[in-house]
Amino acid sequence: QLPVKQRASGYAMQSFFIGIGSVIASLLPWLLAKFGVDNTAGPGEVPATVHYAFYFGGAVLLGAILWTVFTTREYPPERLHAWDEAPKLTPRARDTGRMRRNAILWLVVGIAFIAAVATQGWAKELYILGGLVTAYGVLQFVRALIGDGDDGFRQIMDDLQDMPQTMRQLAVVQFFSWFALFAMWIYTTGAVTSVHYGSTDTTSAAYNEGANWVGVLFAAYNGFAALAAIVIPFMVKRFGLRVSHLINATLGGLGLISIAVFKDPQWLLLSMVGVGFAWASILSLPYALLSDSVPAQKMGVYMGIFNFFIVIPQLVAVSTLPVLMRWFGNHPLYMLVIGGVSMIIAGACVLRVREPAMHAPAAVTP
Repeated sequence: QLPVKQRASGYAMQSFFIGIGSVIASLLPWLLAKFGVDNTAGPGEVPATVHYAFYFGGAVLLGAILWTVFTTREYPPERLHAWDEAPKLTPRARDTGRMRRNAILWLVVGIAFIAAVATQGWAKELYILGGLVTAYGVLQFVRALIGDGDDGFRQIMDDLQDMPQTMRQLAVVQFFSWFALFAMWIYTTGAVTSVHYGSTDTTSAAYNEGANWVGVLFAAYNGFAALAAIVIPFMVKRFGLRVSHLINATLGGLGLISIAVFKDPQWLLLSMVGVGFAWASILSLPYALLSDSVPAQKMGVYMGIFNFFIVIPQLVAVSTLPVLMRWFGNHPLYMLVIGGVSMIIAGACVLRVREPAMHAPAAVTP
């Protein structure tokens, strides 16, 4: 609902409040342990500090949802259309024959991949990837069979086919960004506890001390993200959306890679500075780029579809990262390095995205 020129700042402020909330959430187990709540647990059990942190988080989430529902005003569609500055989308004619051929191609690839996993002894996690490809083929085939109509399923499938070019380009950026983030969230605890604290025994005091320090690190990167959210609007004004995101994603990638370099766990706080800038940028600048290229009447559905590119890299990550880790001798630290490289690739890919005129870099005055 913000004017185009304010969207980057609006999304940056969203990053700021996400960062503040995440700092508190990440620190909760550590704080509870400081107040005497038991932080150890037997095999297959979860420490009491984590239990209470989740109870608190669930209550806060419910309260935030209710607050939003009862206090947020929405403008009527007519007013949003009047403010719309994005180019109008022209729906493409539906070629059901082509849709069937595409569906069959996706089905064949997905089924062949699943068969290869089953017969070649590949890692079972790869079934997820094959299932994802096959499911998309099935959905496309169903869409081709049911013909024209105006229901939600047809509209979503058609909107997937009609995605603006900017959105297709940003999908690649999102994929590599979120793949890196999921690598970080999954493997940081294992990497830090094994390398920096020298323990892989989840019941040991050293392991739990390291796990608590990871909670502090995650709180730190969210805190740095809150600070970065204040800086990002100035970066956008100076460098534009694309270059700003490139800088921030590169900082994040270097931050993840540097975890493999620092031996003292205290120095990992410096790594989190880069991760924080990347996190704030991922939560704001791609959405600002997208919102400038999508008409108001399609904003809701395309923002929803855009979130597919958060879920898809998650599915790819959980199906491929365990395989990669076995290739690297079951060392989780290498997964963070792979995540860092993925983050840098995401930053490079954003240069392919069209820069909206109102966010072009400011001219340098001699």
